[in-house]
Amino acid sequence: MDTVKNKVKTVDEYIALFPDETAEKLTEIRQIIKTVVPQAEEKISYNIPAYFLNGMLVYFAGFKNHIALYPYVKTNSDLDKELEEYKSGKTTIQFKLNKPLPTKLIIKLVKFRVSESFKKQK
Repeated sequence: MDTVKNKVKTVDEYIALFPDETAEKLTEIRQIIKTVVPQAEEKISYNIPAYFLNGMLVYFAGFKNHIALYPYVKTNSDLDKELEEYKSGKTTIQFKLNKPLPTKLIIKLVKFRVSESFKKQK
């Protein structure tokens, strides 16, 4: 899905660009974020869904074969072990579309980003 060509203004518009299976998983990630941190501001940044609280918290994006979560996670030994089975880099984690989302891991990642956000604020 080339979302760069499809400028979107809302997360609903973004999710609507994808096939149903992908849209369902994007919606699930969105709901997790909104449940864990309801006070986060939801917007589109870099043409993908983004959440802000005391600065950037997390982005997510859909692709042909995976969904990417961009949590800007610094090394966190508690999470590193759990992330081993997923393709990841310094700022992104990929979840394959043909597997269930690891909701507990996503919750932990979002909570970690919230704690990082409040540390920055202090």
